[in-house]
Amino acid sequence: MTVLLEITNATKRYGAQVILDETSVTFHENQKIGFIGRNGAGKSTLCRMILGQEELDSGNINFHPRMQLGYLQQHDPFEPGETVLDFLLRDSGEPDWKCGEVAGEFEIKGEILYRQVKELSGGWQTRVKLASLLLHEPNFLILDEPTNFLDLRTQILLQHFLQSYRGACLVVSHDRGFLKATCQQTLELHRGKLSFYPGSVEEFFRNKEEQRVHIERSNAAIESKRKQLEIFIDKNKARASTATQAKSKAKMLEKLVTTEIESDDKVITLRLPKVEPRQGPAFTTDELSIGYPDKVIASRINVEIEHQSRIALVGDNGQGKTTFLKTISKSLETKAGAYRWGYGCEIGVYAQHVYTTLPDHWTIKQYLESSAAPNVTTQQVVDLAGSFLFSGPLIEKPIKVLSGGERARLCMCGLLLSGCNVLILDEPGNHLDVETVEALAQAFLNYQGTIIFSSHDRYFMEKVTTHVIEVRDGKVASYPADYPTYVYRVTKEVEDNLRVTENERKDQKKSKGDKKEGAGVAFQANVPAHFPKRKNKEKPAILADIEQEIAALNQKKDEINDQFVEYANDLDKVQELHDELMQTFEQIGVLEEEWMFYSES
Repeated sequence: MTVLLEITNATKRYGAQVILDETSVTFHENQKIGFIGRNGAGKSTLCRMILGQEELDSGNINFHPRMQLGYLQQHDPFEPGETVLDFLLRDSGEPDWKCGEVAGEFEIKGEILYRQVKELSGGWQTRVKLASLLLHEPNFLILDEPTNFLDLRTQILLQHFLQSYRGACLVVSHDRGFLKATCQQTLELHRGKLSFYPGSVEEFFRNKEEQRVHIERSNAAIESKRKQLEIFIDKNKARASTATQAKSKAKMLEKLVTTEIESDDKVITLRLPKVEPRQGPAFTTDELSIGYPDKVIASRINVEIEHQSRIALVGDNGQGKTTFLKTISKSLETKAGAYRWGYGCEIGVYAQHVYTTLPDHWTIKQYLESSAAPNVTTQQVVDLAGSFLFSGPLIEKPIKVLSGGERARLCMCGLLLSGCNVLILDEPGNHLDVETVEALAQAFLNYQGTIIFSSHDRYFMEKVTTHVIEVRDGKVASYPADYPTYVYRVTKEVEDNLRVTENERKDQKKSKGDKKEGAGVAFQANVPAHFPKRKNKEKPAILADIEQEIAALNQKKDEINDQFVEYANDLDKVQELHDELMQTFEQIGVLEEEWMFYSES
């Protein structure tokens, strides 16, 4: 197997902090590697050094002559007023047909190709970056936290892309679910050393835990043996008849050495302040409408949330999840209708940009002590701060020098100390490493309050969620099934759309071939085979017919969605409605393709 990249005896320090400590690793072609490590370990620094953006203090990074690096850019590479197609043409230098073909793999087609990139949501912009990346035909990809702020649909598209990608890739991510689905090997950066494991991230952590347990048992056995030897030596060293045996045992004692278990390897445990469990409805809405002064995002919302529920808010980016959370946390005014919190609800809020309001003149410890509930001890504050990487002298660090990620962790830590019995959380796992996300999920399982949250971390969502609320097409409603079922539905929609795109590509190639074979063929003869046959009308009339059919199917889709709530307890009916809804989506998709075909012909 060809070696694409080799790092040997790499050393990198920032002052007293050791990032790389004479460590080595080799990357081969076609390897898909999940790159993990605690926050601040240096994962992004290593990526920058591979890209040539930073230099090693000592050691070497060697590339194969055929190595073609590709990097998912975190910054904004788009020019003002630039459309998606304009950007792809400029960035890749490829012809428009090639750009359109590759963009289609990420569902970028039709009208979206001609929209200004900066008008698109973050998820769509990431799709555009991925299409650009693929157009450069790299054989080694570096993706640094690629799933941050990506909705489930875009994550699944990225997952499919990586699964079918023929090159090698290094993926930095805190999302264990995404790493498990895309990477067959694992690389850990820990205390300056790189450790390669030939298995998935789940297998890596399982192996690591088994090693820790084995070491603990071995150490316990050694300590037991040591005590036995010490007792024998103490009893027999003074006797002439047994002194020789005592000396022999003393030599055995000297050889007994326990294996040190590094403190960073200990399992992180987050212990939240206890809250009084409550029963009954914690939150209800009555024909609620949400949005902004000039726009309604969703209307006629009627949901009820019970105390001690852990509610996952799901839906594509731009559908209104954050708007809903802002409204119920009183950051936005309602557009119409009302919502009510139950008696005794004490609400704590963690928003994506809440850390911008922290008091810069305080230290970390001062902020956490001011946030903590009255029954929380100083030791509990220190312990939880340590779990969020503010241990030892770092707890006295002034807030004004903290990075954005550190501020976000500090806000989450303060909220968890507050003792609130209702938590509203927008992306709680961002800026946390894999181990801390796992510990946070476990802490929420033991929490006796109510949690309403949105997250793009599938592992976290699946582990924590008890109920699902979906935001889609201007509506917010309780989803009639669990989170894994929701993931299955979205995955199926994405896969169906990818199949349609592939068939469309084949039809376009066939159509080009037909045109070459015989010029002057009638307009209708070039219509793809999977479109319905239509009467020989002028283009405006055909487009009008299609638009009417799409409108009728959209109305049918809304009626089916309304029935989900009505039949929530009838699983057979729910499955029937789900199948009917999927069929309706497929029909709408075909009609939209047909409309694009006729409008561009």
